[in-house]
This record gives sequence, C-alpha cells and structure tokens, in this order.
Amino acid sequence: EWQLRVAAGEPLPAAQEELAINGHAFEARLYAEDVPAGFLPATGTLAHLQFAPDARADTGVRAGDVISPFYDPMIAKLITHGPTRAIALKRLQQALGATQVAGTVTNLEFLGALASHDGFGTGDVDTGLIARDIAALTKVPDVKPATVATAALAVAGLLRTPEWQDGFHIWSPMVRQLGLMLVQKDEAGLIAMTVTVLGAGNIRVDVDGTQVSARFVGGLWQIDGRAVPEYAVHGGRITVFDGHTVTFDVVDPIQQATAASGDGNLIEAPMPGLVRDVLTQPGQSVAKGDKLAVLEAMKMEHALIAARDGIIAEVMVEAGTQVEAGAALIRLVAEAEEAA
Repeated sequence: EWQLRVAAGEPLPAAQEELAINGHAFEARLYAEDVPAGFLPATGTLAHLQFAPDARADTGVRAGDVISPFYDPMIAKLITHGPTRAIALKRLQQALGATQVAGTVTNLEFLGALASHDGFGTGDVDTGLIARDIAALTKVPDVKPATVATAALAVAGLLRTPEWQDGFHIWSPMVRQLGLMLVQKDEAGLIAMTVTVLGAGNIRVDVDGTQVSARFVGGLWQIDGRAVPEYAVHGGRITVFDGHTVTFDVVDPIQQATAASGDGNLIEAPMPGLVRDVLTQPGQSVAKGDKLAVLEAMKMEHALIAARDGIIAEVMVEAGTQVEAGAALIRLVAEAEEAA
C-alpha cells in the first residue's frame, strides 16, 4: 500500500525513526506443486480454498480460480507473528493445519511437516536440511477409517439432517456398497466399504473390517464420538480435511469393471508444459534411463526418461507442442513385441 501511495506522489506514512522491530514472524509460501515428485509445479482448479482466520494470508486467488501452467503456481503467503520465535512458529503450525485446499496438488503437508521439524524449530537449519530429511518431510500419514467413513457418507449424501424414514427397510437395515479410490502416492487404490443405515441419525460404516459409527447428536454428526471433519466435494472427487488433506475419487462400479489398466509402456507428461525437444524416433532401441524428451514448465526443464529397456513404437508429439498433464508422448514396447 505504501508503494502505491508513494508512486501516486504521496509522502511516506512514517519516518525511519518511527519504525521498530517487534517480535518474530514466519512466512510459508503455499504452492501448487508435487513435492514427492521433486517439487514439480502442478495445475488445477481451486475447488475449495480456506485459510486460517487467525493468520495473515496474502493471496491473489479464490475458490474457483484456475492454477494454469502460464504463471507462477503460488497460491498464497501465510504469515504469522508472535512475541517470541516459538510462539510465532506455533501459530504458523496451527495456521497450516487449518488451511484447506482442494482441486490441485499442493505443498501444504510438506510445509506443515517442515514447521514441526525439530531442527527447524530450534533454528538449526542449513541448505541441506530438506535433502537430508526429505523422507520424513514427505511421509504420508496413515488414512484413518473415520476419514474414509466421512468421505463415504458425504458421497452417499447422508451427512445431512436425518429424517424419520432414513433407514426404513423391510426385515433388515438398508445396506449400500461403496468404493473410493485413494488419490495418494505409493498407496493401494480401491477402498471398498459397506454403509448400513440402522435408523434416523444412526449409521455404521465397515471399512476394511473396521466398524465406524456415525451418529447425529445435538444437531451435529459425530463419527466415533467426535465431530465430523470438514470436507469438500468437487466433481468426482472428495477431499477430507482431518488433520491432513486426504482426497478420494468416487468409483463408478460400471467404469471400474470396464476400465483397462495401463501397461506401463506410455511416457506421459508429468505436468502441463512445452515439449522443448524430442530425442528419439520410432524403431530406435533405448535403455532404461535414456533421455527421451525434454519438457519445459514453470521456467524449468524436465527430462523424461525411459523406465525400462525397449524399442520406441510411436512418438506422438513434436518439439514445440504445448501439452497437458498426463498427455501421452511416447510409446515404448519390449523387443520381443517388436519382433513379433
């Protein structure tokens, strides 16, 4: 604000001798980026965005905006202040824990882990800290059955004020089978569960052999005796904010039965970007680790390499082409397949 006022010809609102340092402050930069993939920039629509009320959030986006490949993927700067470093850091941890983002991959979990890192807390940091402790900083917490149950009940439309006829069924309780796909790296996908409506405001969810109880008490839903965590339903996905962010895909049983799984032969774009160079051609033999193409995104170049030995069956992109995340670029086959 002061910069704009000075640029408009106004004097500075304060003199140098009026300024003083007071306490400590932290700033965490919330980005749309895939930390486990090497901090690769990400894109997507901000289906849900909510900041902690007690922290300062400098941002230029809001829910519904698109994080595109054409600009820096920063979402916000989260800033906290306190009379001591420890208090300011504690407030930062709380602010990160209360921040909610759905619709794109972010570094929110990483920021929370870094703010809680013992070395960072004591100020014992250097430029090698993240590389040394990257496994701990990117460790994915176990998904609790109560979190899965929350997603299932939200998808089923049951987290509403119950009505007297809910669960009414002849001879036995109403039972529904549901499936959710955990959208999380290094995790097995499909989670099957059974939702049993025992009566108005009384539901049981069986998650991989664990029973979770949902009850409507005092005008609010509770799961296993505690308040239902906040969640956001966006398209065919649901994100639950339960201490950390967990996203699920809603599984369509018909599509699940007919969808063909990938064979691992496709080299795909890990993010939206510009194909800067294609370094191979059909019929060429390649070895595991060979560089096949170069993708430019967010002012960085990323090499796409062969995951195994094989022969290039098809090159589906040319240098200079703008591609979306997941676009098929190169198809690889085994030498035996080529010979056949």
